Amino acid sequence: MTFTFRPLDPLRDAELLHRWVTHPKAAFWMMQDAKLEDVERAYMEIAADEHQQALLGLQDGVPVFLMEYYDPRHRELVGLYEPLPGDVGMHFLTPATETPVHGFTRAVITAVMARLFEDPAVARVVVEPDVSNTAVHALNEAVGFVPEREIQKPEKMALLSFCTREQFLAATAVSA
Repeated sequence: MTFTFRPLDPLRDAELLHRWVTHPKAAFWMMQDAKLEDVERAYMEIAADEHQQALLGLQDGVPVFLMEYYDPRHRELVGLYEPLPGDVGMHFLTPATETPVHGFTRAVITAVMARLFEDPAVARVVVEPDVSNTAVHALNEAVGFVPEREIQKPEKMALLSFCTREQFLAATAVSA
């Protein structure tokens, strides 16, 4: 599977995102009760913030997943761990579908990680999924993430995990 990326447009893409983030299968995104305006506002804030960015992943020009990344020195994990130079935080969302494609979500996280590591300044990716999100823990492990410890975030108990460029390349070379 080949994906391309484009910056998310908070107004143009709000209806699509709203469908994705309010679906019951997106419960870990914590926007189940969001109204369209809430989604627009949330992504306008991200677009205006120099420390985070949202992209849509496209397949044949059609949006098929959401990727967010952030500077953990300024967003999400401030005070919860000691960031190293080259750390970048990441979230991704694959929308619910009536016709799941085997291997799709793994291809998505692999593409997201490859996109992040295209930047030579990125040395390590950090994630903080909900401790009970076992499906994403398995995906993270498949691309090289190593859990460090549980942390209490304001909205959840999270599993702080890290993946260096070398860990990613080693994990994906085996599965390629």
